[in-house]
Amino acid sequence: MQFSSKAKLLRTVSNNRAAEQNCLSLLQVCTSLSHLTQIHCHFLKLGLQNNPLVLTKFTSTSSNLNAINYASSLLFSSNANNNYNYNIIPLSYDAFLFNTVIRAYAQTGSHSNHTAIYYYKLMLEYGVLPNKFTYPFVLKACACVGRLSLGEQVHGFVIKMGFDNDLHVLNTLVHMYGCCKGGIGFARKVFDEMPDSDSVSWSAMIGGYARLGMSSEAVGLFREMQVSGVRPDEVTMVSVLSACTDLGALELGKWVESYVEREKVPKSVELCNVIIDMYAKCGDVDKAVNLFRSMSGKTIVSWTSVIVGMAMHGRGLEAVSLFEEMKENGLVPDDVVFIGLLSACSHSGLVEEGWRYFNSMLEDFGILPKIEHYGCMVDLLSRAGLVKEALDFVQKMPIEPNQIIWQTLIAACGSHGELNLGESITKQLIRNEPMHEGNYILLSNIYAKKSHWEKKTRIREVMEKKGMRKIPGSTMIELDNEIYEFVAGDQTHNWYKEIYEMVDEMGREMRRAGYLPTTSEVLLDIDEEDKEDALNRHSEKLAIAFALLKTPPGTPIRIVKNLRVCADCHSATKFISKVYNRDIVMRDRNRFHHFRNGICSCNDFW
Repeated sequence: MQFSSKAKLLRTVSNNRAAEQNCLSLLQVCTSLSHLTQIHCHFLKLGLQNNPLVLTKFTSTSSNLNAINYASSLLFSSNANNNYNYNIIPLSYDAFLFNTVIRAYAQTGSHSNHTAIYYYKLMLEYGVLPNKFTYPFVLKACACVGRLSLGEQVHGFVIKMGFDNDLHVLNTLVHMYGCCKGGIGFARKVFDEMPDSDSVSWSAMIGGYARLGMSSEAVGLFREMQVSGVRPDEVTMVSVLSACTDLGALELGKWVESYVEREKVPKSVELCNVIIDMYAKCGDVDKAVNLFRSMSGKTIVSWTSVIVGMAMHGRGLEAVSLFEEMKENGLVPDDVVFIGLLSACSHSGLVEEGWRYFNSMLEDFGILPKIEHYGCMVDLLSRAGLVKEALDFVQKMPIEPNQIIWQTLIAACGSHGELNLGESITKQLIRNEPMHEGNYILLSNIYAKKSHWEKKTRIREVMEKKGMRKIPGSTMIELDNEIYEFVAGDQTHNWYKEIYEMVDEMGREMRRAGYLPTTSEVLLDIDEEDKEDALNRHSEKLAIAFALLKTPPGTPIRIVKNLRVCADCHSATKFISKVYNRDIVMRDRNRFHHFRNGICSCNDFW
C-alpha cells in the first residue's frame, strides 16, 4: 500500500513536470494574442495557475506581445486570490514574477512607468523581497517619471537591501538622478563614490550632464574618462556629440567623429544621425549633407536632421527640395519633419510655401497641427512683417497660444513699429501670467523703444521685488579645443585689456568703412556716446575681438550666442568680416549667420 502511494505520487510529479514543460514550450513559440489566450486556457485546465515558472513565462510572453495588461489582470485582479476564480495565492508570487511585470511596464512607455512603480510597491506589500535585478527596472521607471523624492526613497531601499555595491544598480541610480530635476548633484555623488565603474557608469553621468545642457561638464568628464582608460561605447559618443552640438564646438565635434572612426566604435543609425546633427548645428551644413548622402539605412530622423540644418542656415529652398525628395523616396513625413520644414520657410521668407505646407499637413497626411506648427506660422508671418495677419492667425487658432507664440508676436510688434499693439498684448500677458519674467522684459523693452523711461524703471522695480532677473546675453567661442565664454562688459578674462584695445581698434576701422552704431538697440536712458560705448561691450564683439587676437589672419571665426543677435552686432559683424577679411559664422538662438565680405547669408532676414 505504501509502495502504491509512493508510485502514485511519483506519477503525479512526473505528469506535472510534463504539463509544465508543455506549457513552457507553447509559450516559447507563441506569436499572437489569440494564441496566448488559448495557452492561458490550456494551463488552467492542467491546473498550473499557481506554477511560478509558467506564470513568469506567461507574463514575459505577454510583454513581448505588448499585452502586459492582459497578464497583470490575470495575476493581480481583485478576485485573483478567491478559490472560485483563478485560485492564485500570494505564495505563487516571487521576485522573478514581479521583476517580469515591473520590467514590462518600465519598457512599455512613459505612461506605464507609474504602473511599474505601483507593482514595485505591491511587491513590498506582499512581502516579496526584491533582488538585485529588481532595482534597475524600478529606477528606470523613476527616471522616466522624473520625481526626485520617489527616486530617493527607492535609493533608501537599495541601501537597506544591501545592493548599494552592485554595479548595475549603481549605474541605474546615476541615470535616475541625472533624469530628475535637481538630482544631478546626487548623480555625481553616487558616481564619484562607486567602488568600480564601467563604460555604462561614465555614459550615464555624461548623458545626465548633456540632457541638462551642462555641456562643458559633459565634455570635461569625457576627457576624464579617456584619462582613466575606460573605453567609451556608442551611447557615450551620442551624449558627447550632443554636448558638442549644444556648445557649437565644431572642432571638438570633428575630433569626436575621428575618435569614433579610430576606435572603431560601432556606428549605428542613431550615432550617424547625431553626427549629422552636430555638423548641421555647429555651422558646417555641407558636411552634414555629404554624410547624409553617404549614409545607408536613412530614417525619418536622418532626413529631419538635414532639413532642420538647412532651416537654421537660411537655406529654405534646399530644405523644401529635400523634403520633396524624401517623399519621392517613399518616406511618410511626421509632425517633427513639418516643424523643420516650416522653420525653413520662416527663416527664408517663403510665406506662400509655408502656407501650402501648413495646410498640406492635415489635408494630405492627416497630421493635426500642434502648438509648435502654429508657432512656426506665427514666426513666418512675423518675420515677413505681416504683424496684423499674424495676430489674426493667433486669434483664430483652435488651441490656446503659448508663451512662445505671444513673445514672437510681441517681438515682431517691436521690430515693425507696432509698439502700441505690442504694449497692449504684453499687458494682457502679465495679467494672465503675473509670475513669468519674460513678459515683464518684453514690456520693459517696449517702454524703452517708446522712450517711456519712468515706466521702464517701474517695470524693472516690480521684477526686482518679485525676484525676477533677465537672462544675460553670452557668447561662446572654441579655440584650441577650449571653450571661452563672454558676457557684456566682461573683464574676467586674462586677456581682457588686449580684448578691449582690439574692440576700440575694430570700432575705428569699421567707422572708416562706413559703419554707424545702431544706438536704438541700447534700451537705456543714457546719451549717445554712452550708448555707443555700451554697444562696443556686447558679448559678440568681445568674442570676435578675442578671435582676431588669437587666430592667424584669414582664419574663419565661429561664435555661438545664447540669445538673438542684436541689430547693431549684426551690422557690425558684416563690417568686421569685410575690414579684416574674415569669414564669421555666428549661431544665435534662432539660426546661423554666415558673414563674408560685408554680406550676411540671412540678407537681414533674421
